[in-house]
Amino acid sequence: MSFSVNTNAGALIALQNLSTTQSQLQTTQNRINTGLKVSSAKDNAAIFGIAQNQRATSQALNSVISSLQRGQSTVDVALSAGSTVSDLLNQMKEKALAAVDVTLDTTSRAALNNEFISLRNQITTVTSNAVFNGANLIDGGTTQLQALANDSGSQVISVAHQSLTLGGANVTVAAAASIGTTAAASIQIAALNASIANVSSALGKLGTGSKALGSHQTFITNLQNTIDVGVGNLVDADLAKESANLQALQTKQQLGIQALSIANQSSSILLGLFK
Repeated sequence: MSFSVNTNAGALIALQNLSTTQSQLQTTQNRINTGLKVSSAKDNAAIFGIAQNQRATSQALNSVISSLQRGQSTVDVALSAGSTVSDLLNQMKEKALAAVDVTLDTTSRAALNNEFISLRNQITTVTSNAVFNGANLIDGGTTQLQALANDSGSQVISVAHQSLTLGGANVTVAAAASIGTTAAASIQIAALNASIANVSSALGKLGTGSKALGSHQTFITNLQNTIDVGVGNLVDADLAKESANLQALQTKQQLGIQALSIANQSSSILLGLFK
């Protein structure tokens, strides 16, 4: 056995081992504190880069989901208003059919006409107020609804505008329509029959659009959840494993301190040789 006053090899080795243990202990404690095995680029640059890209995609999908939700709400408002328009047209047909009766007296015919006009005016009120988030899919406009479909914004889901205003392509009943005479009532029955069929078709198209938005929203939500799970698989720490590792490293640290202490006592042993 050789001893040197200038160099304590045992102490140097013990110190090196202790430093390694402390570094490993710090890494383990950081994983436990953050819940992540890759919390920064210095932990694993490649995995961190992949995770960040996927996090960006997941966050972008929040905007897609919001866009789809707004779109579906807009279409649902239009559907609700459209159903009301359809009901009003059915009631107007009932009044018009009653007004065709040539045996009606003047008072009854006037009452039917007043009810018909009131129902007609309600259609204008309903269609003009079917607004959600500033969009109206059943008024006299032509702008279609577009909702984001992917995280890059390069794809959209469109729902076509369906005008349900008086005198339009679907509701052919004129804005000034009345059933004040038997002839006028007969004319309105034909217009109402066509309008009821057209409105049913328009509602079907809006319903299909709402279903498409809802289905895609479900897909995007599932996609986002899958991406989040994938990121977790890449960067999340196994806390049970890290907890067990922490106990082992703490024990190893204590042993390293003791080993360093013993190595530092070698100088005292050397002095004993000169007594």
